[in-house]
Amino acid sequence: MRSHALLYVTVLLAATATSSFDGNINYGSPSRRHASLGIDVGLVKRRSMKRGNVAHQPSELSFTHGVASGDPWPESVILWTRIAPSSESDKSEVTVGGTAPLYSHDTEKYIKADPNPICVAWKVFKSKCANGTTAGNVVANGKAYTTSDIDYTVKVEAKGLKPLTEYFYQFNVCGSDNKSPIGRTKTAPNHDDAVSKLSFAVFSCSNFPNGYFNAYGNAARKDKHDYVIHLGDYIYETGKGGERATTPSTTIFSLYDYRTRHGQARYPSSFPRSGTNMCSVPYRPGPATAVQELPLDPYLGRPRSVPQFSNNGYRDGFSALNNTEDSFLNKGPRVSVDTRKVNAVRAYFEWMPIRQADLDDGLRVWRSFQMGKLLDLIILDTRNYDRSITSLGWNDGYIDLIHDDPSRTLMGARQENWFYRSLSQSKERGATWRIVGNQIIFSRILEDDAGALRGDKWDGYVANRNRTLQHMYDNGIDNNIFLAGDSHQNWVSDLAWLGTKDYDKESGEGAVGVEFAGTAVSSSGQKGPIEPKAGDYARGMIKRNEEMQWQEGYYRGYFILTVAPEQATAQFYGTPPSGPPLGRHERQLTLAGGAGSPSVATRNGWDMPLANFTVQANANHVSRPIAGGKVESGAIRGGEVRHTNCTLNTETGEWRAIGFEQMFLQT
Repeated sequence: MRSHALLYVTVLLAATATSSFDGNINYGSPSRRHASLGIDVGLVKRRSMKRGNVAHQPSELSFTHGVASGDPWPESVILWTRIAPSSESDKSEVTVGGTAPLYSHDTEKYIKADPNPICVAWKVFKSKCANGTTAGNVVANGKAYTTSDIDYTVKVEAKGLKPLTEYFYQFNVCGSDNKSPIGRTKTAPNHDDAVSKLSFAVFSCSNFPNGYFNAYGNAARKDKHDYVIHLGDYIYETGKGGERATTPSTTIFSLYDYRTRHGQARYPSSFPRSGTNMCSVPYRPGPATAVQELPLDPYLGRPRSVPQFSNNGYRDGFSALNNTEDSFLNKGPRVSVDTRKVNAVRAYFEWMPIRQADLDDGLRVWRSFQMGKLLDLIILDTRNYDRSITSLGWNDGYIDLIHDDPSRTLMGARQENWFYRSLSQSKERGATWRIVGNQIIFSRILEDDAGALRGDKWDGYVANRNRTLQHMYDNGIDNNIFLAGDSHQNWVSDLAWLGTKDYDKESGEGAVGVEFAGTAVSSSGQKGPIEPKAGDYARGMIKRNEEMQWQEGYYRGYFILTVAPEQATAQFYGTPPSGPPLGRHERQLTLAGGAGSPSVATRNGWDMPLANFTVQANANHVSRPIAGGKVESGAIRGGEVRHTNCTLNTETGEWRAIGFEQMFLQT
């Protein structure tokens, strides 16, 4: 039987030059200008036809990690899946080892990497009905191959699609009924289209062992967004135990480590239902990275999650690994910073639904999307691309001394200049809004009454922030909305150049835009009880920081950014757990003792509205009264906090007040 399968694959390989390995983007180089950095497709083809090569039967294969889509363009989108004999990642590291040039894959070492290429067919269709894959309904299709060389991942570009259109897609093992789940995706509008509204689900910081990714499922079930943006920490590099123990169990360094951690984060049982329903723009996975706890497809998400390396990365190292002999020999696992970056980038490129990027001059993923005349989505890399040294845990005193040094940069000169040009070009082409996605908080934040600043935010790069503000003010670039993650808390601020440009904190006049920074999906935030401890912290923040309008750090969750020509709104949600209805006495105990606050210790569909904010076009500040004068938690300028615990069960549509016993899982 297996010999017949071999004959089938051999004939197919010989007869389909255009629909073979070349159809899988993951065989290609991450850099368009450096073809040698990809896997030698010809070598893989020849190896697959060697005598004794035995192909897998379709029944032996599984779509182990569902499907995903990302980087939507007006006429195409990236589709992703993994088809393999096992959910375990490949242990071979030949694609990044030996004496091969950086990122190169074309040596004899790959001959034995995987003897069984797998053929996968894919289709994009207009309707998800029973006959959805019939000929008249299919708008794009193709074939591609995969092997263990690329961890059995498949990534293809579906072309010939219509702008701003929703589609469904599916993979299947060639010549069989072994099919993947059906995914849903959406293309981007043309750059000059008159778009009436676009909505983005914005996430950050998904710590797998810390708890369940309930926020992904809640957003997917409500289905109120067009695209997904993930702004930081798509996976975490450290190892933890507990109910959701990491695999590997230790801190990750090797290619196998990174592949395995991505696989755990993407495994279907990890997701509540988010990843396959919307298109995303992955970002560079900042210091730590996150995942979707199941499908939200048009991965416009982390507008390209920065390849996850390690915590607090910069151009020469990380908080726990530096380019020093001490770090390499005595404190580290004898893995260099450069080797770790190569491993992280390779795994990221394989596992994320992204287009091939130009990785010259470092690890470029920064780019922009022109979404009709409505907005430009500008994605920055404020973690790994030529970033000056940051706070590493042991050097905070040094960072405090140099935080306003004019030579310090978050982005490097090339990216910084591109960023300013992108802002100017967006204004010149007549886009109404400029949405800037970056990993860390842009606004100044005085951490205490002594005026302490944190060096790992834009506060550690004051001159870079001043140059950005000057470019916007001097060139009349308005309607700017900065998005941020990383902090595990919610923040809403006017963008103001304090001390240089006049700004009225009561009216917002003098600002040049706003910043919406979201809390974590599951990573730890401000400790409770919610009152008075978390509340006092938030009130202190509002008092010290005149441009800050809302602060809330207790809840895990996400926000929905909806952009229309006349206004933009941000709706923030928290994720509490299931539980019995609370009576009046229980409610009082809850607010004083910490219940009625978020929990990711169970998998559940509870979703609590926290606050809603509006920004009118050309106003350049959050509309007053802030959040309509009322929020669920935290502290608000000029308004009140009402702890109602009123929560929606996104699985049943039921509303009720709920409590919980445990906030996070034990690790």
